[in-house]
Amino acid sequence: MTSSTAPDLDMRLAGTSDLPELLRLENACFSGDRISRRSFRRFLESAGASCLVAEGEGGLLGYALLLFRSGTAMARLYSLAVDPAARGSGLSRRLLAAAEADAFARERVLLRLEVREDNAPARALYERAGYRRYGRVADYYEDGTAAIRMEKLLHDEAAPPSAVAYHSQTSDFTCGPACLMMALKHFGAVDTLDERLELRLWRETTTIYLASGHGGCGPFGMAVAAARRGLEAEVRLAPGGHLFLSSVRDPDKRRVMEIVQDDYRSEAAGLGIDSSGEPLSAADLAGAVAEGALAIVLISEYRMLGRRGPHWVLVQGQDPRHLFIHDPWLGYEGYETPQDAANLPIPFAEFDRMARWGKPPVRAQILLKKA
Repeated sequence: MTSSTAPDLDMRLAGTSDLPELLRLENACFSGDRISRRSFRRFLESAGASCLVAEGEGGLLGYALLLFRSGTAMARLYSLAVDPAARGSGLSRRLLAAAEADAFARERVLLRLEVREDNAPARALYERAGYRRYGRVADYYEDGTAAIRMEKLLHDEAAPPSAVAYHSQTSDFTCGPACLMMALKHFGAVDTLDERLELRLWRETTTIYLASGHGGCGPFGMAVAAARRGLEAEVRLAPGGHLFLSSVRDPDKRRVMEIVQDDYRSEAAGLGIDSSGEPLSAADLAGAVAEGALAIVLISEYRMLGRRGPHWVLVQGQDPRHLFIHDPWLGYEGYETPQDAANLPIPFAEFDRMARWGKPPVRAQILLKKA
């Protein structure tokens, strides 16, 4: 990070040696919702976070903490603090600009944040810097104050607003059903998004087993559930064999999974669900979405969440360079909110890298339309 133009102020990335000063700033700036020492340390040691500090002759005068969703083009300004003694000097504006530059350098398209509804100076700062309001969350802070959600485009493209209602999965094993219910709601096939529907869809679509724990959901099961509810469904799969068997060692589990998957395929064929096409590239998926389709796509969790399991996301928007997804999983150890997982911009090349799972890699997509 380059130095500030002011000779007595340096803008740089924080390290663990800055913990005492960061905690001093946190206590001086906030009466509640403070970041703990443990959380600061985790952020400072994480590749998914960046903490910029403004250092003066007497110590740190402010910080800006950014969170980055791996594999996406979005960043979140999690916290910005300026020492009370330095307020009115323009330091907040300079820290914000440094945070934007850091996010831009990491190829982020959007920078999002929450600000207290009663913090008029902070809201004015963000509005002057070009942030727009896009939501409000009641009782967001410890004292019950609401948060205003704001965002700014750091590139020269406008992120299309999402017309698809977001729903986060309530269980570790229901990413597929959560994606399916969002699509069903969008196309008018269901009225309410709740945990009961989520688990009903899981029961209808599960492959019975994964390596351990609850079963995951397969593309043919989800396509059948969608078709039963009046949607036009298409499965695109490569290679075309049984899924999720590479890590299953128990022969009885493998046999049951094969039988269940064959049964789903037979039912899909009986419902006229097409499964003859190859998976689409990100650019071609964008074309399908532009024509009104939604797509439930299998990805590897590794690029998004740092884990190696299979995961389903919903592709629900596009622009000339990005797909916009609803990811039903809220991660980052409880620090993520729906704004971090809804309408996420993913560059085409990055999406093509993440949209496969296992060895040999499996690519699976369910394209859904209103019949």
